[in-house]
Amino acid sequence: MKKYFLLFVLACASFMAKAQSGFNYYEWGVGFGASYGRGFDDLNRQVWHPGGGLNLTYNYSPYVPMSLEFQFGTLEGGGRTPDKDQFGRYSKNNYKALVLHADLQLGEIIDYDNSGFLNVIKNFYGGAGIGAISNSMKDIQRTNLYLFNGPDTYVFPGKSKSVNLMVPLRFGYEFKIYDDYDQVGYTITLGYQHSYTFGEGLDGYNDNTQKFKNNAPDQFAMFTIGFKYNFGNTVSYTKLVRNFR
Repeated sequence: MKKYFLLFVLACASFMAKAQSGFNYYEWGVGFGASYGRGFDDLNRQVWHPGGGLNLTYNYSPYVPMSLEFQFGTLEGGGRTPDKDQFGRYSKNNYKALVLHADLQLGEIIDYDNSGFLNVIKNFYGGAGIGAISNSMKDIQRTNLYLFNGPDTYVFPGKSKSVNLMVPLRFGYEFKIYDDYDQVGYTITLGYQHSYTFGEGLDGYNDNTQKFKNNAPDQFAMFTIGFKYNFGNTVSYTKLVRNFR
């Protein structure tokens, strides 16, 4: 009888430990990602290019990651023929950016317990941040080709190297992968980021607004996929993170 009672106690203890472990999460994460993006600047024609990023994340909660991210990629626009740009403007920017951003997933603000649907949508997120982007023109057309009835009669103003403040807005979904301790050991994230910059550095042109259309801040957008490995201290959360159903 004592043997069966002991087995019952051990089974209950194991079940309770299993359930309790679902409340825990790791405090830190490190990851990398790939992107595919384009600019929204003074040049009408834009070319999509791949990029990438590396990040270090502090998990304020399982649903509020705060990341310091290094991003890099290429922004290309315009062209030296009239069909690509009526003035012959062309630029190719190999940029690097350092961004601090935070995301808020729905799981932080909704009660998803005992709901399969809410357990799925709890991983949708929105976020924002602030950072700086370093612009470096690998190629840029400074003199006009088709303006004012002749070539080389006008020099397009701007800087081939510059640093601009940027504000990224982020949206996406995070797939959580649980380890043997029922904690989020890994994540795969699909997202979209749209970044606004303060300055005219993305395309290297800063033309007179009376001669050229230039009525909006330079922007760029990217679709992203990322992988993150979580590690560090184990922290308890107020809600069950993993759905065992």
